[in-house]
Amino acid sequence: MINKNKNPRAELLKSYIHRLNEGESLESVRKDFVEAFEMVEASEIAIAEQEMIQDGMPISEVQKLCDIHSALFHGATREEQIANADKAVAESFARQAEAGVSGHGLIHQMVAGEANTALALSKIEGHPVHVFTKDNEKIQDLLNFLKEGLEKEETKEELMLRLEKTQVIHDHYARKGDLIYPLLSVGYGFSGPSDVMWGVDGEIRAEFRILALGKRKLDDYHERLEAAIVRAEEMIYKENNILYPLCGKNFTKEEWMRIYYDMAGYPPLFADEYPIWAEAEEQREDLKTIGGKLAKDSKDAEADDFISIGSGQMTREQIESVLNTIPMELTFVDHEDINRYFNDDGKEKFFKRPDMAIGRDVHTCHPPHVQAMVMGIINRFRDGLEDTIEIWMEKKGEPVLVLYLAVRNAQGDYLGTLECVQKMGFATKHFEQQAKLKKD
Repeated sequence: MINKNKNPRAELLKSYIHRLNEGESLESVRKDFVEAFEMVEASEIAIAEQEMIQDGMPISEVQKLCDIHSALFHGATREEQIANADKAVAESFARQAEAGVSGHGLIHQMVAGEANTALALSKIEGHPVHVFTKDNEKIQDLLNFLKEGLEKEETKEELMLRLEKTQVIHDHYARKGDLIYPLLSVGYGFSGPSDVMWGVDGEIRAEFRILALGKRKLDDYHERLEAAIVRAEEMIYKENNILYPLCGKNFTKEEWMRIYYDMAGYPPLFADEYPIWAEAEEQREDLKTIGGKLAKDSKDAEADDFISIGSGQMTREQIESVLNTIPMELTFVDHEDINRYFNDDGKEKFFKRPDMAIGRDVHTCHPPHVQAMVMGIINRFRDGLEDTIEIWMEKKGEPVLVLYLAVRNAQGDYLGTLECVQKMGFATKHFEQQAKLKKD
């Protein structure tokens, strides 16, 4: 958890961020920062932002200037300096190897003691940090591809064709939002930085969608695309040099393994399958969970034991199979707003449901701009104002109905909320066929 004791370095960092918020130029503030700090830890940056939010600064204000804040620290984060030094040493070793000079000792000295840094984790094949940082390398290539179009002064239509290739950026942010931010916020108290970055992710995704669709008349299309690219590049920097080092310092190996297991529910972005993390695979059976608890410690009824339910009896296996057969994505949130159940039919879901979300407050599993809506729906159910709320949307080119239902017992007491997500493309096709038959 965050240490609330004030310290001079944190107060100084906060003063620099305040100066940026008040409109002072980045160059002016950075000059003073560089004079005072040779190096800054990712956790120091996160704590400074967290304390500013706790002191009353709105998250939206921190989010608005998030890119400028991170630009202040370019070249000064500990992880960045280690990575640059490691790269320089590796290049030096390669030159020495060509000359027949051994450089193993020098490299060992540079990376010794850094086993828990994000840099070290990024070198473990299949580790989530390895996957996320490799994704960022490919995302940077895509951003360079977009910049190439801008440099060639391509038309809006030509740039839109290039933007079609950038869907993976949205997928990267979605996976990060589901697997990284909630744990950092709920498990380690970094709610401010998590919400700020999550909010910025949402803004970047929204802007890329607008630009990719091109439905609006945008006279400043090229300028907006250039600005969106800059924001996406700044997010790569923040992830590699602030977010992952912060997580690397705090997350346990078991938590990283659970993230690794949950990643399998998301399609890999730049390969046919995810690389294998050998150590996590060895622990998979021991760490398998059922209902948020270790399977080996589960005290639930055996699969062949009958459970009295409604007007009859069913085994646990039968109940689970029936729920998984219903052609909807089902989520149950209890009366205390805790995620208690997701069904799993083995198919790719529209809305991802990582196992790690079981047992967490439902609000922490949604990006900041959605939390108010979720809270509003649940509160209306709890207060008895509504029993059903429908939300229609289009996702991945298909109409989708999200149905929220208040779950009450026979006495009318609120027990929780059931979310049902159903693809409605089949209904559209049915009525289109009926209309065609009538026309013929």
